[in-house]
Amino acid sequence: MARPKIRALLIDISGTLMLGTTPTPGAVQALGKLRRHGIPFRFCSNTSQESTSVLQKRMEEAGFESESQEVWTSLKAVQTHIQTQGLKRPYFLLTEPAKDECISAIQYDGSVPYDAVIVGLAPALFDYSHLNTAFRILVGESDSQKGLDPGKIPLIALHKARYIESSGHGHVLGPGPFVAALESATDREAVVLGKPSRGFFEAVIESVESDREGWIAVIGDDVETDLGGGAIELCLWRILVKTGKYRAGDERRGGGPDEVCESFAEFVDLLCGSDLEL
Repeated sequence: MARPKIRALLIDISGTLMLGTTPTPGAVQALGKLRRHGIPFRFCSNTSQESTSVLQKRMEEAGFESESQEVWTSLKAVQTHIQTQGLKRPYFLLTEPAKDECISAIQYDGSVPYDAVIVGLAPALFDYSHLNTAFRILVGESDSQKGLDPGKIPLIALHKARYIESSGHGHVLGPGPFVAALESATDREAVVLGKPSRGFFEAVIESVESDREGWIAVIGDDVETDLGGGAIELCLWRILVKTGKYRAGDERRGGGPDEVCESFAEFVDLLCGSDLEL
C-alpha cells in the first residue's frame, strides 16, 4: 500500500531522534523541516529513568526545540492515572527522579496501606527484596495490607519493553521481564500506561490540532513497543526506522510495519517530497 496523506506524526525519541545524547543523522534538520511545512507532531516517550523535564532539557541540548505540550511520556500518563484513580500511596519500582515526578501529582500519604504497585525501568531496584515486596503487596501478604482485598491493588507498568537500546552498550534488559515475573507470580495482568497502549496513543492524538486531512502516523525504532498494540488497533500508519534498537529482521516481526526507512531524516525527506499540499 502506498503511503497515504499524513495529517500528523507521533515521534519516538530514544533510538529514533536520539541515541543517548546524540541526534540520529539529520534528525535536527528534519524536525525543523516538519515545522516549516506545518506538519503537526508530538514526541512520544516511554522514559522512566529520568523525569520528563530532564528528558526535554536533554532534547534541547541536542538541538531539538520542543514545547511542553508536544512532549508526551509514560510518566505523564502515570500522573494522570494516579489522579483519576485517587491513589494515595503507590509502591514505586522507579528511579528517584521518576518517582518524584509521579508523587508531585498527588497528596502522598505514607500512613495508609499501599494501594498500587507501579513499575518502570529501575535497574537498581530489580532485586529479590524489592520484587518480593511488590509481590507481597499485590497478593495482600504485606503487613500493611492485612485485611485488605488484594484483588483491588493494581499492578501498573509504564511499559513492558523486553529490552531497550543503551547508548554504547547495545541491547539491555527493559522492565518487561520484571513486570512479567510479577504478573506470573500474582496471576494478574499489568495495566500498561505508556506505549503501545491504546489509551496512551488516544490521549496524544486528542492533543493534536490540525486542519489537514489524512492519517495519523507513528515512527519508531521498536516494531513492538512503538508500532504495536494501540498503534495497530487505531490504524495508524506505522514507520519503522533502522536506527536505535532496530536489528535486521525486525520488519518481519509483529505483523510488520507499513513502511521502513533508514532513519527519521529519510522519512521526513520522503514525506515532504511526496505530499503535494506541502
